[in-house]
Amino acid sequence: MRIGILILFLVAGLAGGPAAYSAEDTGTTQGSPAAPPDAAKEPPPPPSVTVIGAKDAHGILGREVRSAANEGMGRIVDAIVDREGTVRAAVIDFGGFLGVGSRKIVVDWGALRFGRVANKRDSITLELTKAQVAAAPEYKEDAPVIVLGAAGRLQPWDFDH
Repeated sequence: MRIGILILFLVAGLAGGPAAYSAEDTGTTQGSPAAPPDAAKEPPPPPSVTVIGAKDAHGILGREVRSAANEGMGRIVDAIVDREGTVRAAVIDFGGFLGVGSRKIVVDWGALRFGRVANKRDSITLELTKAQVAAAPEYKEDAPVIVLGAAGRLQPWDFDH
């Protein structure tokens, strides 16, 4: 009896097998025409190119951050983006001296002002006081991110999507 069932499954597999394998091999489904061989060899379209003037855009990592009262707040060490790729916050290495005793805090991107960043010596202004930043909780990877924002500007992130 077992041999009869085994033979039945073997015959059923062979009957449907070649059609299924040929559809997988060609990337088509049964009954649809195969793609012309030249279509697979067409090169992809060239990428778009945008030119940004040297005076209009600058990197921010490592840039010094200062308060509106010209107090040293630290340096930007990272940027945080949401699921859509929108920049939401900056991670600032705050306090300490030469990296000793410092801690990372996160500030809302909207609280930063980039008015003068023409060269690497220019700083970025943060719309928070040194006392506010000192009271902020420390940023730790793989933990919920607490973002310090300027009054009335911070929007909560929706993680339910």
